[in-house]
Amino acid sequence: MENDLERELIIRDFLARQRTTLANNRTLLSFIRTSLYFLVSGTALFEVKELNHVRDLGYLAFGLSLVILIVGIVNYFRIRQKLKKGNYLKM
Repeated sequence: MENDLERELIIRDFLARQRTTLANNRTLLSFIRTSLYFLVSGTALFEVKELNHVRDLGYLAFGLSLVILIVGIVNYFRIRQKLKKGNYLKM
């Protein structure tokens, strides 16, 4: 009876870890998607020829795109390292 309980807890912990890993992958993809949205909107703002000050918003969108992408990648690898170490307390 105790062995079944221990085995069930181990499987439950394994599945929780797999869910957390998949959530981390999903979060990285969300960061990439948001970064691409800002990249596309920055490109669209560059195409507006009538308004010169809109070009500055295009540069801002490009900058935000790069920052969001870097933050997403850093976040992904930071959480991945914690998952490999098994350090779940400070996520």
